[in-house]
Amino acid sequence: MSDLGRVLRLDARRTALLVAVPVLTAVGTAAALPALCLSAAYWDNTVVALVNAVRFLGPVAAGLAAWAAVRERPLDYLRDLTARSPATGALLDLLLLSSAALVSYTAVTALVVAATLAQAEAGHPHPLGVIAGAGALVLHVVAGYLMGRVVPHRATAALAFGATAMWAALRIPGVSWWSLLPPAAFPRIDLFTTLRPRVFADQVLWTAGLTAALILGYVLWATRRFLLVLPLAAALAATGTATLGLYGSGGGTARAAPAQPACRQWPVTVCVHPALRDALPRLTAALIPLAARLNGTPGEFTEVRQRPGWAPVSVADGVAFIHLDENLSAGFAARAVRQITGALKDPRACTDDSAGYRALVDAWLLGGDPPSITDAYAARRFAALTERRRRAWLRHHFTEYRTCTLGPQDFRSAKKHSRRRTLDRATPPT
Repeated sequence: MSDLGRVLRLDARRTALLVAVPVLTAVGTAAALPALCLSAAYWDNTVVALVNAVRFLGPVAAGLAAWAAVRERPLDYLRDLTARSPATGALLDLLLLSSAALVSYTAVTALVVAATLAQAEAGHPHPLGVIAGAGALVLHVVAGYLMGRVVPHRATAALAFGATAMWAALRIPGVSWWSLLPPAAFPRIDLFTTLRPRVFADQVLWTAGLTAALILGYVLWATRRFLLVLPLAAALAATGTATLGLYGSGGGTARAAPAQPACRQWPVTVCVHPALRDALPRLTAALIPLAARLNGTPGEFTEVRQRPGWAPVSVADGVAFIHLDENLSAGFAARAVRQITGALKDPRACTDDSAGYRALVDAWLLGGDPPSITDAYAARRFAALTERRRRAWLRHHFTEYRTCTLGPQDFRSAKKHSRRRTLDRATPPT
Protein backbone atom coordinates (compact mmCIF):
# COMPACT_ATOMS: atom_id res chain seq x y z
CA MET A 1 0.00 0.00 0.00
CA SER A 2 2.89 2.38 0.73
CA ASP A 3 4.29 1.78 -2.75
CA LEU A 4 0.84 2.38 -4.28
CA GLY A 5 0.58 5.63 -2.33
CA ARG A 6 3.96 6.74 -3.64
CA VAL A 7 2.83 6.05 -7.21
CA LEU A 8 -0.38 8.00 -6.69
CA ARG A 9 1.56 10.92 -5.24
CA LEU A 10 3.87 10.85 -8.25
CA ASP A 11 0.87 10.96 -10.57
CA ALA A 12 -0.59 13.83 -8.59
CA ARG A 13 2.64 15.81 -8.81
CA ARG A 14 2.37 15.67 -12.58
CA THR A 15 0.09 18.67 -12.31
CA ALA A 16 3.35 20.61 -12.07
CA LEU A 17 3.50 20.20 -15.84
CA LEU A 18 0.72 22.77 -16.01
CA VAL A 19 3.47 25.35 -15.94
CA ALA A 20 3.55 24.63 -19.65
CA VAL A 21 0.16 26.36 -20.00
CA PRO A 22 1.45 29.95 -19.75
CA VAL A 23 4.39 29.12 -22.01
CA LEU A 24 2.17 27.65 -24.71
CA THR A 25 -0.36 30.45 -24.31
CA ALA A 26 2.32 33.09 -24.81
CA VAL A 27 3.73 31.33 -27.89
CA GLY A 28 0.28 30.80 -29.40
CA THR A 29 -0.78 34.40 -28.81
CA ALA A 30 2.43 35.76 -30.31
CA ALA A 31 1.91 33.56 -33.39
CA ALA A 32 -1.80 34.28 -33.90
CA LEU A 33 -2.31 37.98 -33.21
CA PRO A 34 0.04 39.40 -35.87
CA ALA A 35 -1.89 37.44 -38.49
CA LEU A 36 -5.08 39.33 -37.64
CA CYS A 37 -5.76 42.44 -39.68
CA LEU A 38 -6.50 45.37 -37.41
CA SER A 39 -8.93 47.00 -39.83
CA ALA A 40 -10.93 44.10 -41.25
CA ALA A 41 -12.28 41.60 -38.71
CA TYR A 42 -13.21 38.64 -40.89
CA TRP A 43 -14.07 35.42 -39.07
CA ASP A 44 -12.48 33.29 -41.77
CA ASN A 45 -9.13 34.97 -41.15
CA THR A 46 -9.61 34.56 -37.40
CA VAL A 47 -9.80 30.81 -37.91
CA VAL A 48 -6.84 30.94 -40.30
CA ALA A 49 -4.79 32.76 -37.66
CA LEU A 50 -5.59 30.08 -35.08
CA VAL A 51 -4.81 27.17 -37.38
CA ASN A 52 -1.59 28.77 -38.60
CA ALA A 53 -0.53 29.44 -35.00
CA VAL A 54 -0.29 25.68 -34.41
CA ARG A 55 2.75 25.63 -36.71
CA PHE A 56 4.58 27.55 -33.97
CA LEU A 57 2.71 26.23 -30.96
CA GLY A 58 2.97 22.56 -31.96
CA PRO A 59 6.78 22.17 -31.93
CA VAL A 60 6.96 23.83 -28.49
CA ALA A 61 4.26 21.47 -27.19
CA ALA A 62 6.07 18.47 -28.70
CA GLY A 63 9.36 19.50 -27.08
CA LEU A 64 7.73 19.97 -23.66
CA ALA A 65 5.96 16.61 -23.94
CA ALA A 66 9.19 14.83 -24.86
CA TRP A 67 10.97 16.51 -21.94
CA ALA A 68 8.23 15.35 -19.56
CA ALA A 69 8.45 11.78 -20.88
CA VAL A 70 12.24 11.63 -20.46
CA ARG A 71 12.03 13.21 -17.01
CA GLU A 72 9.49 10.68 -15.71
CA ARG A 73 10.92 7.57 -17.38
CA PRO A 74 13.29 6.68 -14.46
CA LEU A 75 10.26 6.42 -12.15
CA ASP A 76 8.52 3.72 -14.20
CA TYR A 77 9.70 1.02 -11.81
CA LEU A 78 7.34 2.39 -9.16
CA ARG A 79 4.41 1.97 -11.51
CA ASP A 80 5.46 -1.60 -12.16
CA LEU A 81 4.77 -2.36 -8.47
CA THR A 82 1.04 -1.94 -9.08
CA ALA A 83 -1.35 -4.16 -11.00
CA ARG A 84 -1.95 -1.52 -13.63
CA SER A 85 -1.13 -2.10 -17.29
CA PRO A 86 2.34 -0.92 -18.37
CA ALA A 87 0.67 1.54 -20.73
CA THR A 88 -1.62 3.09 -18.11
CA GLY A 89 0.92 5.55 -16.78
CA ALA A 90 1.85 6.74 -20.26
CA LEU A 91 -1.82 7.19 -21.17
CA LEU A 92 -2.40 9.23 -18.02
CA ASP A 93 0.57 11.41 -18.86
CA LEU A 94 -0.74 11.92 -22.39
CA LEU A 95 -4.14 12.89 -21.00
CA LEU A 96 -2.58 15.44 -18.67
CA LEU A 97 -0.23 16.90 -21.28
CA SER A 98 -2.96 17.09 -23.91
CA SER A 99 -5.28 18.81 -21.45
CA ALA A 100 -2.60 21.39 -20.64
CA ALA A 101 -2.02 22.05 -24.34
CA LEU A 102 -5.77 22.38 -24.99
CA VAL A 103 -6.14 24.80 -22.09
CA SER A 104 -3.49 27.05 -23.62
CA TYR A 105 -5.11 26.68 -27.07
CA THR A 106 -8.46 27.68 -25.57
CA ALA A 107 -6.87 30.76 -24.01
CA VAL A 108 -5.35 31.76 -27.35
CA THR A 109 -8.70 31.18 -29.06
CA ALA A 110 -10.44 33.40 -26.53
CA LEU A 111 -7.94 36.21 -27.08
CA VAL A 112 -8.21 36.02 -30.87
CA VAL A 113 -12.02 35.89 -30.76
CA ALA A 114 -12.07 38.88 -28.41
CA ALA A 115 -9.85 40.81 -30.84
CA THR A 116 -12.29 40.02 -33.64
CA LEU A 117 -15.39 40.92 -31.63
CA ALA A 118 -13.85 44.25 -30.67
CA GLN A 119 -14.04 45.28 -34.32
CA ALA A 120 -16.81 45.36 -36.90
CA GLU A 121 -16.66 41.62 -37.50
CA ALA A 122 -18.14 39.97 -40.58
CA GLY A 123 -18.63 36.46 -41.90
CA HIS A 124 -19.34 33.40 -39.81
CA PRO A 125 -17.13 31.39 -37.42
CA HIS A 126 -15.90 27.94 -38.47
CA PRO A 127 -15.94 25.69 -35.37
CA LEU A 128 -14.56 22.80 -37.43
CA GLY A 129 -11.46 24.86 -38.16
CA VAL A 130 -10.87 25.47 -34.45
CA ILE A 131 -11.25 21.71 -33.83
CA ALA A 132 -8.76 20.99 -36.62
CA GLY A 133 -6.20 23.25 -34.95
CA ALA A 134 -6.79 21.61 -31.56
CA GLY A 135 -6.38 18.16 -33.09
CA ALA A 136 -3.08 19.14 -34.71
CA LEU A 137 -1.82 20.42 -31.37
CA VAL A 138 -2.75 17.17 -29.58
CA LEU A 139 -0.98 15.24 -32.33
CA HIS A 140 2.22 17.15 -31.60
CA VAL A 141 1.90 16.37 -27.89
CA VAL A 142 1.42 12.67 -28.56
CA ALA A 143 4.28 12.49 -31.06
CA GLY A 144 6.66 14.34 -28.75
CA TYR A 145 5.75 12.30 -25.68
CA LEU A 146 6.09 8.96 -27.42
CA MET A 147 9.48 9.99 -28.79
CA GLY A 148 10.55 10.64 -25.21
CA ARG A 149 9.20 7.26 -24.09
CA VAL A 150 10.85 5.29 -26.86
CA VAL A 151 14.17 7.21 -26.77
CA PRO A 152 14.64 8.31 -23.15
CA HIS A 153 17.60 10.61 -23.71
CA ARG A 154 18.17 14.22 -22.72
CA ALA A 155 18.55 15.24 -26.34
CA THR A 156 15.18 13.77 -27.27
CA ALA A 157 13.28 16.92 -26.31
CA ALA A 158 15.42 19.02 -28.64
CA LEU A 159 15.09 16.35 -31.32
CA ALA A 160 11.30 16.34 -31.01
CA PHE A 161 11.20 20.13 -31.22
CA GLY A 162 13.50 20.20 -34.23
CA ALA A 163 11.71 17.44 -36.12
CA THR A 164 8.25 18.94 -35.65
CA ALA A 165 9.56 22.43 -36.44
CA MET A 166 11.02 21.18 -39.73
CA TRP A 167 7.74 19.43 -40.53
CA ALA A 168 5.88 22.69 -39.89
CA ALA A 169 8.39 24.72 -41.91
CA LEU A 170 7.62 22.67 -45.02
CA ARG A 171 4.19 24.33 -45.19
CA ILE A 172 3.95 27.28 -47.57
CA PRO A 173 0.45 28.82 -47.67
CA GLY A 174 -1.46 28.30 -50.87
CA VAL A 175 1.26 26.44 -52.79
CA SER A 176 0.02 22.83 -52.90
CA TRP A 177 -2.10 20.27 -51.09
CA TRP A 178 0.98 19.35 -49.04
CA SER A 179 0.61 22.57 -47.04
CA LEU A 180 -2.86 21.43 -45.92
CA LEU A 181 -1.49 18.49 -43.93
CA PRO A 182 -1.56 19.42 -40.22
CA PRO A 183 -0.18 21.68 -38.98
CA ALA A 184 -1.76 23.37 -41.97
CA ALA A 185 -0.65 26.68 -43.46
CA PHE A 186 -3.62 28.58 -44.87
CA PRO A 187 -3.27 31.70 -47.02
CA ARG A 188 -5.12 34.80 -45.95
CA ILE A 189 -8.75 34.64 -47.02
CA ASP A 190 -9.81 37.55 -49.22
CA LEU A 191 -13.10 39.30 -48.67
CA PHE A 192 -16.00 37.92 -50.74
CA THR A 193 -14.59 34.40 -50.26
CA THR A 194 -14.97 31.85 -47.49
CA LEU A 195 -13.23 28.70 -46.31
CA ARG A 196 -14.25 25.25 -47.53
CA PRO A 197 -15.54 23.17 -44.58
CA ARG A 198 -14.52 19.96 -46.38
CA VAL A 199 -10.84 20.84 -45.93
CA PHE A 200 -11.26 21.15 -42.17
CA ALA A 201 -13.23 17.90 -42.01
CA ASP A 202 -10.39 16.06 -43.75
CA GLN A 203 -7.86 17.63 -41.39
CA VAL A 204 -9.84 16.58 -38.32
CA LEU A 205 -10.01 13.02 -39.66
CA TRP A 206 -6.28 13.07 -40.50
CA THR A 207 -5.18 14.20 -37.04
CA ALA A 208 -7.62 11.91 -35.24
CA GLY A 209 -6.53 8.91 -37.28
CA LEU A 210 -2.80 9.52 -36.91
CA THR A 211 -3.07 10.34 -33.19
CA ALA A 212 -5.03 7.15 -32.57
CA ALA A 213 -2.53 5.16 -34.64
CA LEU A 214 0.42 6.46 -32.61
CA ILE A 215 -1.26 5.72 -29.27
CA LEU A 216 -2.46 2.27 -30.36
CA GLY A 217 0.96 1.46 -31.77
CA TYR A 218 2.63 2.37 -28.49
CA VAL A 219 0.12 0.39 -26.42
CA LEU A 220 0.59 -2.60 -28.73
CA TRP A 221 4.35 -2.33 -28.29
CA ALA A 222 4.10 -1.98 -24.49
CA THR A 223 1.47 -4.67 -23.80
CA ARG A 224 1.84 -7.10 -26.73
CA ARG A 225 -1.95 -7.24 -27.09
CA PHE A 226 -2.25 -8.07 -30.78
CA LEU A 227 -6.00 -7.52 -30.80
CA LEU A 228 -5.12 -3.84 -31.14
CA VAL A 229 -3.94 -4.49 -34.69
CA LEU A 230 -7.49 -4.10 -36.05
CA PRO A 231 -8.20 -0.65 -34.56
CA LEU A 232 -4.67 0.36 -35.49
CA ALA A 233 -5.34 -0.58 -39.12
CA ALA A 234 -8.64 1.32 -39.01
CA ALA A 235 -6.88 4.43 -37.70
CA LEU A 236 -4.27 4.24 -40.45
CA ALA A 237 -7.00 3.75 -43.04
CA ALA A 238 -8.77 6.90 -41.77
CA THR A 239 -5.52 8.85 -42.09
CA GLY A 240 -5.02 7.59 -45.62
CA THR A 241 -8.57 8.51 -46.61
CA ALA A 242 -8.14 12.02 -45.22
CA THR A 243 -4.83 12.37 -47.06
CA LEU A 244 -6.55 11.52 -50.35
CA GLY A 245 -9.27 14.06 -49.52
CA LEU A 246 -6.72 16.81 -48.94
CA TYR A 247 -4.86 15.82 -52.09
CA GLY A 248 -8.11 16.02 -54.06
CA SER A 249 -8.68 19.57 -52.88
CA GLY A 250 -5.70 20.66 -54.98
CA GLY A 251 -4.70 23.26 -52.43
CA GLY A 252 -7.96 25.14 -52.86
CA THR A 253 -9.13 26.26 -49.44
CA ALA A 254 -11.59 29.03 -50.32
CA ARG A 255 -14.61 29.58 -52.52
CA ALA A 256 -16.56 32.65 -53.57
CA ALA A 257 -19.15 33.75 -51.04
CA PRO A 258 -21.75 36.54 -51.33
CA ALA A 259 -21.89 39.12 -48.56
CA GLN A 260 -24.71 41.45 -47.56
CA PRO A 261 -23.07 44.87 -48.07
CA ALA A 262 -22.93 47.66 -45.52
CA CYS A 263 -24.18 50.87 -47.15
CA ARG A 264 -24.37 54.60 -46.55
CA GLN A 265 -27.26 56.06 -48.49
CA TRP A 266 -26.71 59.81 -48.61
CA PRO A 267 -25.66 61.94 -50.43
CA VAL A 268 -24.06 59.21 -52.56
CA THR A 269 -24.89 55.56 -51.97
CA VAL A 270 -21.67 53.79 -50.99
CA CYS A 271 -21.68 50.05 -50.25
CA VAL A 272 -18.72 47.99 -49.02
CA HIS A 273 -18.08 44.56 -47.55
CA PRO A 274 -19.49 44.44 -44.00
CA ALA A 275 -16.00 43.89 -42.60
CA LEU A 276 -15.02 47.33 -43.93
CA ARG A 277 -18.04 49.31 -42.76
CA ASP A 278 -15.75 51.59 -40.77
CA ALA A 279 -14.45 52.93 -44.09
CA LEU A 280 -17.82 54.38 -45.13
CA PRO A 281 -17.49 57.92 -43.66
CA ARG A 282 -14.05 58.63 -45.15
CA LEU A 283 -14.88 56.93 -48.42
CA THR A 284 -18.12 58.88 -48.83
CA ALA A 285 -16.40 62.18 -48.05
CA ALA A 286 -13.77 61.49 -50.73
CA LEU A 287 -16.29 60.43 -53.38
CA ILE A 288 -18.78 63.30 -53.07
CA PRO A 289 -16.62 65.95 -54.84
CA LEU A 290 -15.86 63.57 -57.72
CA ALA A 291 -19.53 62.62 -58.10
CA ALA A 292 -20.50 66.31 -58.21
CA ARG A 293 -17.89 67.14 -60.87
CA LEU A 294 -18.92 64.21 -63.06
CA ASN A 295 -22.63 65.02 -62.77
CA GLY A 296 -24.20 65.44 -66.21
CA THR A 297 -21.43 63.57 -68.03
CA PRO A 298 -21.55 60.00 -69.37
CA GLY A 299 -19.30 59.06 -66.43
CA GLU A 300 -21.63 60.29 -63.70
CA PHE A 301 -22.45 57.95 -60.83
CA THR A 302 -24.80 58.01 -57.88
CA GLU A 303 -23.78 54.69 -56.37
CA VAL A 304 -20.41 53.16 -55.47
CA ARG A 305 -19.95 49.48 -54.69
CA GLN A 306 -16.92 47.53 -53.56
CA ARG A 307 -16.08 44.69 -55.91
CA PRO A 308 -13.94 41.57 -55.25
CA GLY A 309 -10.33 41.80 -56.27
CA TRP A 310 -10.77 39.48 -59.24
CA ALA A 311 -13.53 41.66 -60.80
CA PRO A 312 -12.54 44.75 -62.82
CA VAL A 313 -13.09 48.34 -61.76
CA SER A 314 -15.71 50.05 -63.92
CA VAL A 315 -18.23 52.87 -64.14
CA ALA A 316 -21.48 52.05 -65.92
CA ASP A 317 -25.15 53.00 -65.67
CA GLY A 318 -24.55 55.36 -62.77
CA VAL A 319 -22.73 52.74 -60.65
CA ALA A 320 -19.00 52.83 -59.93
CA PHE A 321 -17.33 49.59 -58.87
CA ILE A 322 -14.10 49.87 -56.88
CA HIS A 323 -11.55 47.81 -54.96
CA LEU A 324 -10.57 48.46 -51.34
CA ASP A 325 -7.60 47.40 -49.25
CA GLU A 326 -8.62 44.92 -46.59
CA ASN A 327 -6.40 46.66 -44.07
CA LEU A 328 -7.65 50.13 -45.02
CA SER A 329 -4.12 51.44 -45.21
CA ALA A 330 -3.44 55.16 -45.39
CA GLY A 331 -4.88 56.79 -48.51
CA PHE A 332 -7.43 54.06 -49.29
CA ALA A 333 -10.15 56.62 -50.05
CA ALA A 334 -7.93 58.58 -52.43
CA ARG A 335 -6.98 55.36 -54.22
CA ALA A 336 -10.66 54.52 -54.68
CA VAL A 337 -11.25 57.94 -56.27
CA ARG A 338 -8.31 57.40 -58.62
CA GLN A 339 -9.72 54.01 -59.59
CA ILE A 340 -12.93 55.68 -60.75
CA THR A 341 -11.16 58.34 -62.80
CA GLY A 342 -8.96 55.64 -64.29
CA ALA A 343 -12.02 53.58 -65.24
CA LEU A 344 -13.46 56.56 -67.14
CA LYS A 345 -10.69 56.45 -69.73
CA ASP A 346 -10.39 54.23 -72.78
CA PRO A 347 -7.28 52.10 -72.08
CA ARG A 348 -6.66 51.53 -75.79
CA ALA A 349 -6.56 55.25 -76.59
CA CYS A 350 -4.87 56.55 -73.43
CA THR A 351 -1.29 55.48 -73.98
CA ASP A 352 0.56 58.78 -73.80
CA ASP A 353 0.04 62.06 -71.97
CA SER A 354 3.26 63.87 -72.74
CA ALA A 355 1.47 67.21 -73.09
CA GLY A 356 -0.13 66.82 -69.64
CA TYR A 357 -3.68 67.89 -70.56
CA ARG A 358 -5.21 64.76 -69.11
CA ALA A 359 -3.19 65.17 -65.89
CA LEU A 360 -4.47 68.74 -65.62
CA VAL A 361 -8.09 67.60 -65.63
CA ASP A 362 -7.33 64.63 -63.37
CA ALA A 363 -5.79 66.92 -60.77
CA TRP A 364 -9.01 68.94 -60.67
CA LEU A 365 -11.22 65.83 -60.46
CA LEU A 366 -9.07 64.39 -57.67
CA GLY A 367 -8.89 67.67 -55.77
CA GLY A 368 -5.11 67.93 -56.06
CA ASP A 369 -2.72 70.67 -57.09
CA PRO A 370 -2.51 71.29 -60.85
CA PRO A 371 0.66 69.87 -62.43
CA SER A 372 3.15 71.84 -64.48
CA ILE A 373 2.50 71.24 -68.19
CA THR A 374 4.23 72.47 -71.32
CA ASP A 375 1.18 74.49 -72.44
CA ALA A 376 1.23 77.20 -69.78
CA TYR A 377 -1.51 79.17 -71.54
CA ALA A 378 -3.95 76.23 -71.35
CA ALA A 379 -3.09 75.73 -67.67
CA ARG A 380 -3.83 79.41 -66.91
CA ARG A 381 -7.11 79.37 -68.84
CA PHE A 382 -8.30 76.22 -67.04
CA ALA A 383 -7.22 77.58 -63.65
CA ALA A 384 -9.16 80.79 -64.29
CA LEU A 385 -12.45 78.90 -64.68
CA THR A 386 -14.81 78.71 -61.74
CA GLU A 387 -15.92 75.34 -60.41
CA ARG A 388 -19.25 75.66 -62.22
CA ARG A 389 -17.58 76.51 -65.55
CA ARG A 390 -15.13 73.64 -65.21
CA ARG A 391 -18.04 71.22 -64.83
CA ALA A 392 -19.72 72.70 -67.93
CA TRP A 393 -16.41 72.43 -69.80
CA LEU A 394 -16.05 68.76 -68.80
CA ARG A 395 -19.57 67.96 -70.00
CA HIS A 396 -18.67 69.46 -73.37
CA HIS A 397 -15.25 67.78 -73.64
CA PHE A 398 -15.93 64.49 -71.91
CA THR A 399 -15.41 62.43 -75.06
CA GLU A 400 -11.97 63.97 -75.57
CA TYR A 401 -11.18 63.37 -71.89
CA ARG A 402 -12.28 59.71 -72.10
CA THR A 403 -10.21 59.04 -75.21
CA CYS A 404 -7.26 61.17 -74.03
CA THR A 405 -7.42 63.39 -77.15
CA LEU A 406 -7.53 66.75 -75.38
CA GLY A 407 -5.59 69.44 -77.19
CA PRO A 408 -4.71 73.11 -76.79
CA GLN A 409 -7.78 74.19 -78.74
CA ASP A 410 -10.05 72.61 -76.09
CA PHE A 411 -8.60 74.87 -73.40
CA ARG A 412 -8.32 78.03 -75.50
CA SER A 413 -12.06 77.86 -76.16
CA ALA A 414 -12.90 76.97 -72.55
CA LYS A 415 -14.63 80.26 -71.72
CA LYS A 416 -16.51 80.35 -75.01
CA HIS A 417 -17.88 76.84 -74.55
CA SER A 418 -18.83 77.42 -70.92
CA ARG A 419 -20.68 80.60 -71.83
CA ARG A 420 -22.46 78.88 -74.69
CA ARG A 421 -23.64 76.10 -72.40
CA THR A 422 -24.87 78.69 -69.89
CA LEU A 423 -26.81 80.58 -72.58
CA ASP A 424 -28.30 77.34 -73.91
CA ARG A 425 -29.66 76.50 -70.49
CA ALA A 426 -30.99 80.03 -69.92
CA THR A 427 -32.73 80.39 -73.35
CA PRO A 428 -36.24 78.83 -73.36
CA PRO A 429 -37.00 76.49 -76.27
CA THR A 430 -39.17 77.91 -79.08
